[in-house]
Amino acid sequence: MASRTQKSSRGAKTSWPKTAELVGLEFSLVAEEDYELYPQYTIALHAWFLKQIQTFDPDLSKALHDSEAEKPFAMTGLNGKFVAHSRNLQLEKGKVYRWQVNGFSQETVAGLATWLKKPPREIMLKSTLLNVKDIRVALPATTYQSLGNEHIEGNSFSLTFISPTSFRRKGHHLPLPWPRNVFHSYLRRWNLFSGQGVSQDDFLDWIDEHVVIQRHWIESVKVAAGKRGSVTGFTGAISYSLDRKAQANEDFYRLFFILGRLAPYFGTGHKTTFGLGQTMTGWHLKQVSVEVPSAQVLLAERIEELTDIFREQRKRTGGDRAQSIAENWATIVARRELGDSLQDISDDLAIPYETAKTYGKLARRALKENQP
Repeated sequence: MASRTQKSSRGAKTSWPKTAELVGLEFSLVAEEDYELYPQYTIALHAWFLKQIQTFDPDLSKALHDSEAEKPFAMTGLNGKFVAHSRNLQLEKGKVYRWQVNGFSQETVAGLATWLKKPPREIMLKSTLLNVKDIRVALPATTYQSLGNEHIEGNSFSLTFISPTSFRRKGHHLPLPWPRNVFHSYLRRWNLFSGQGVSQDDFLDWIDEHVVIQRHWIESVKVAAGKRGSVTGFTGAISYSLDRKAQANEDFYRLFFILGRLAPYFGTGHKTTFGLGQTMTGWHLKQVSVEVPSAQVLLAERIEELTDIFREQRKRTGGDRAQSIAENWATIVARRELGDSLQDISDDLAIPYETAKTYGKLARRALKENQP
């Protein structure tokens, strides 16, 4: 459902220069009633955002949706006070929930500026209505060049991973903020969008050689994330520093700190357009969303269990296609077991209803064959 838009134009607090290449927007949302969010609600939030962009710039919306490479935006899930001791995420009537969307290409940031000329008054996520109380710039509008010119103080910095964060390594999830993986995540986006690309292998080898973990507090968590599949990730905080020899390569030394400043804009790891990998600079453990509703944990565990079964059955196929099919089948079966309608599942997976129905039948048949 399309959201109503506010008639008033955006104020100075949500304005920025046309040259801006990075910005982060925070929406303050108020629930009209008590609502129960389904575990994978960030899929609907992601779709709502792209439909908003589509109303005034279909080409940009298509690029943000279809790009197979790194996407030039990231978004969070909802942050706020949820009902305690709830199996699902329960929104309380009248409470404020915060949602953030970041852009980090000039085209995307310009699109966000156009969007805010007639900002939305509400967000509709299936049957959940959230009124937009306020919109503010949470991460300053700037350019890659300006960020790179900022003064460097000290020899270390800390990052806090607010939402579950994960990487892929050799086909498996890596739920650890290992320096090479963390900075590889940022470097990919830097090379694509800054116009100042550097050698990936050389920089990551330098990271391996000179970055030291000073301290960390990490907790692992399993969640259902993105359109399909589950993720084993982590939340928490970590401090990185450089050894004495690091300054011998001045360019990489500066880039290390620049990427740290970009972490809140980019997010960390994969599926950052579905709420994973939300990152803050500094050590902020009180901000960490360590509580994951039991329904979401159960869904993630069930999806992982089923994915392993279906992938094992398709061993001969191998490769990304076998993994994709296994995740689709697992997601459909697991969500049907939780009571989600096939129509909602097909919408979230962005596949036709009949295709989802066929996948469900094939998956159930495969499970019967797997029984002893």
